[in-house]
Amino acid sequence: MTTKTQPTETTTEDLLESLKKTTKKAKASTKVKVSVLKAPQAKLPAYKTKKAAGADVYAHTNLPIWIKPGETKLVPTGLRIAIPEGYEIQVRPRSGLALSKSITILNSPGTIDSDFSNEIGIIIINHGKENFEVKRGDRIAQLILNKVEQIEWDETTEEKFLTLFAEGDRTGGFGSTGVR
Repeated sequence: MTTKTQPTETTTEDLLESLKKTTKKAKASTKVKVSVLKAPQAKLPAYKTKKAAGADVYAHTNLPIWIKPGETKLVPTGLRIAIPEGYEIQVRPRSGLALSKSITILNSPGTIDSDFSNEIGIIIINHGKENFEVKRGDRIAQLILNKVEQIEWDETTEEKFLTLFAEGDRTGGFGSTGVR
């Protein structure tokens, strides 16, 4: 004799609890040691939350730097970093500054190569309508460490190149697929 079981309704809470039980915790992220030479009173970049991808980097200036609307300035950080070979540091804007003040980073994301040894400067542009003041200790950008691989270029002919793509894979780029 078989017993029929009644279907049960699954709630969002049940699904979340099930997900917690079955999902294995991701391995803790690996930390890469990066040597830094810091000017007196400069601040080390800092992760503001436990899971942050970017470390906030701070302005290091004796006097305030004023950036007029439409103007670009190089803001010093007081940091020189020895990035390990095979890595780069990307400089990215802070979303809060972009949204609230229309302040962003030019050449974004900017790349700091492992063979760069001078002070890191952040190229800031003011897309807003008001002057923007940068003071010592202001969080002005984010730094993200990435592994990189160099390209080994394999020069080829056009005929051979076209065989590397299926007929439908080739597009014109620059918006050729439209908006919708």
